[in-house]
Amino acid sequence: MENVQQKTYSIGEAARICGVTQKQIRHWEEKNHIPKAQRVICGERSYRQFTETDFNLISKIRGYLDKGYTLSTAAKKAAEDVSGLKKKEKNA
Repeated sequence: MENVQQKTYSIGEAARICGVTQKQIRHWEEKNHIPKAQRVICGERSYRQFTETDFNLISKIRGYLDKGYTLSTAAKKAAEDVSGLKKKEKNA
């Protein structure tokens, strides 16, 4: 199996692409609704790095929130959707 490295994006880019705020992403991460982001260390600071896989989960959560689901329910449903997609891709 190939180890292909995905392009990474900053939290600002992730927020813009997914249509949410940086504050929402930080909050969802803090409450464990999304996995902790990869970090890159630059000097004394560390910066979150997101992949397109992360975008999928964030976008799905936003979609469920737009439909009126609570954050915890939206996060659970989005995680189920994403894990279902991974299983399908694995079997293909």
